[in-house]
Amino acid sequence: MTKIRSMIGRGHPWWRLLRSIACGLTVAMLAGTSRQAASPTPARKGPFFLPSGAATQIVTVAQSGEAQAGITMLTEAIAVKETGPKPTVKKFGEVYAFNPSFIAVHRDQPTQIEFWNLQPDDEHDFALLGPDLTVLMYVKLPPLQKTSYIFTFHQEGEIDFKCLRHQPEMSGQILVLPPVKSP
Repeated sequence: MTKIRSMIGRGHPWWRLLRSIACGLTVAMLAGTSRQAASPTPARKGPFFLPSGAATQIVTVAQSGEAQAGITMLTEAIAVKETGPKPTVKKFGEVYAFNPSFIAVHRDQPTQIEFWNLQPDDEHDFALLGPDLTVLMYVKLPPLQKTSYIFTFHQEGEIDFKCLRHQPEMSGQILVLPPVKSP
């Protein structure tokens, strides 16, 4: 891939195509790994899925329900072809980030995370990774849309998340704290 990049340049449309193919293969491999490691459930339709099987021992995720806490997570364009800076985009390609990239939640407390994809022409995704790096969930974040899920984490510790399309910069961590003590 490095040899190909040096031949055609990182900003060239062919490089973007190769990068998206490589990303798609990574997603397919990770989703397959998750299916084998996390769940004996039947194969999923398409690449997007919520936690199932063994993954639900770590986190359960629902598209609706009652939350006790809430967080809004934005997708931010750091350096993009439309606004630059052009030298940055030329050297690194388009750069995006989740904001915030670090959040803290409490174990067993249903928490709504609402994702706002602020880009009009760029789709993002959200992959939640288990401690052994299996993909616990993988969802699409369409352009200019809000997408919301209720997360309930069942184990304390750190959980990584990523947009698999925009690596390595578009990633972060969730710190799962002990449960809230009742007064």
